[in-house]
Amino acid sequence: MGNKLKVLILAGGDSEERPISLASAKAITESLQRLGYNTAVIDSATGLSLLDSQGHYLLQEDDNSTSKIAMKQSGGMALTESLNSDNYKDSDLVFLALHGGTGEDGTLQALLDLAGLKYTGSGRLASAAAMNKAFAKRILKNEGIPTPDWMVVNLKNPEEIEIHLNNINEKFDYPLIVKPNNSGSTIGLTLVKKHDQLIPAMESSFKVSREILIEQYIKGREITGAVLNGKPLPLVEIIPTNELYDYQCKYIKGKSRYVCPAEIDNNITRQIQRLSGQAYEILNCSGLARVDFILDKNNQPYFLEVNTLPGMTELSLAPMAAKESGLSFDDLIESICRAALNK
Repeated sequence: MGNKLKVLILAGGDSEERPISLASAKAITESLQRLGYNTAVIDSATGLSLLDSQGHYLLQEDDNSTSKIAMKQSGGMALTESLNSDNYKDSDLVFLALHGGTGEDGTLQALLDLAGLKYTGSGRLASAAAMNKAFAKRILKNEGIPTPDWMVVNLKNPEEIEIHLNNINEKFDYPLIVKPNNSGSTIGLTLVKKHDQLIPAMESSFKVSREILIEQYIKGREITGAVLNGKPLPLVEIIPTNELYDYQCKYIKGKSRYVCPAEIDNNITRQIQRLSGQAYEILNCSGLARVDFILDKNNQPYFLEVNTLPGMTELSLAPMAAKESGLSFDDLIESICRAALNK
């Protein structure tokens, strides 16, 4: 592929996963530059460039100029203005290094579709379906893919939590998982072992989303299956030092151990890879996605969620799986670009 193509990387954004996005964008930018692409990087929250005058990536601190405050003040127009500016409107490809929020829920994908720009990752409908965890679970359960029982609680304010407690207690046995229905990186996620922990857990989730997913906890092994352009990659088992694979375990070195390929029976491996590929296909995903499972004591896998823009930091799981399959990080980035340009 002619590597003088111009790639615009979108990073940062206004979600709780902003710091991870900025780190992903750094790795992606440096890879694209090694591959010989012309690169530009802008913060989708502010429309500001994240490259210095020499083209080096600026890993900015989250001050008021690049935070959610700036996004709210701009009314979301800053990115639109930047995309239409002379500096960026001739981009051959937009590489989405965003995680969560409007960068992953189909909103930005719809904007890029309207602008006629090609971009990496899944389209607007697949992105929206995957980001809404309960919606994705409902679709995939109807297609025969096992998933833990769940319910969604919609709240206008935290004072409404108490009116839902009886319904939750009638439907579920403890322990439970309580998490935002439309967020990632395990932000706002709590393992609830007894009744008196339920309200604080729901209050924590409400800080992230008004839609709270209550899910039956299944004790087991955390297995993730990345899918690249429709092809399942080797599985990764996540072994956290904490009881749950939480935000700390995801992003602090030494807080989790990763085994790739996962040391599980070949038949179970093939089953989870098949289910990963099915979830990817049913939701009509594109490019790179990651499908998370819990494998119970009877070796029954249960679908948890699909990540349509998985992390691309040095600790990230999809690049680890790609490496095990023989793809270097640069190979992975090139493959993602190639698929998006040909889409």
